[in-house]
Amino acid sequence: MQDSQSSSIEPGVRENQKAGALEDSRVQPSSSRMLTNYLADVEQNLDEHRWELALRDVADLPRIAVALTDPELRSSGERCKAWCEQWVRPSTAASDSGVDHESVCRVLDEKSGHAGTTPTVPSVELRRLRLRRHARNAPRGFNASHAAKDDQDVAETFAVCTAVVEGVRRWYAHFACHDATAQANLARLAVLR
Repeated sequence: MQDSQSSSIEPGVRENQKAGALEDSRVQPSSSRMLTNYLADVEQNLDEHRWELALRDVADLPRIAVALTDPELRSSGERCKAWCEQWVRPSTAASDSGVDHESVCRVLDEKSGHAGTTPTVPSVELRRLRLRRHARNAPRGFNASHAAKDDQDVAETFAVCTAVVEGVRRWYAHFACHDATAQANLARLAVLR
């Protein structure tokens, strides 16, 4: 026996309501340990004043993020620029140091060395990400007070790195953790040997 309210709903609408209820009840994916460990390594390099290592890993992040959202793990310079424009914003402290959004994107473009428009698989960058999956030490956090901000080059590197790390966290929380392709690619990378 059907109640009068459910019998007045058209069958197609009823199916859409059921599908919507299923989507709402889905468990959201947790954060990626590989990505968390990668970002913690960047912060540790900053904390220990290993500026070049931190900047190298940060320059890889846009290519990694773009590749994770592509079914074939491909990335291009144009798509990386678009990703930076959407997700990377310097903090107010970074803006005080003279580093703005365009400057961050320019530094990333220069450091990445991958300006082509043809999508390719960033295998070296994805391998670096994948190596973080077995890290045993929990990230210990970053102490920004240790950063030597007296030197202008160091201040710019610090601002670029923190802006990109914050951008990747924002991207993951607001997009990638809900994106089926990104989650499938992270899972695929986790099982590769």
